Amino acid sequence: MVLLDVANLSPVTDYMILATGTSPRQMKTACDEVQELGDPRGFRPLSRAGDNGNWTCIDLVDVVVHVFSQEARSYYDLENLWGDGRRVEWKESSKV
Repeated sequence: MVLLDVANLSPVTDYMILATGTSPRQMKTACDEVQELGDPRGFRPLSRAGDNGNWTCIDLVDVVVHVFSQEARSYYDLENLWGDGRRVEWKESSKV
């Protein structure tokens, strides 16, 4: 998983999370959990697209989450596309 700070590059969002799932079911579950974790923190989805087994995108306004299959992540190569974005170290928090 990669967390990119794109605030100075994108007019749409401040952060992008890029992740890879190993199966369509795992990808759907990961996206469902992102939504469940975001709600109590005030991150409610503006939209959700994909859910096709290759890619799902959840737009939480300040954060956009992309969950890809390995093939789709390699094909779209968002790490390279947004390569000027600063990589941010992921820190887990127990705050809800």
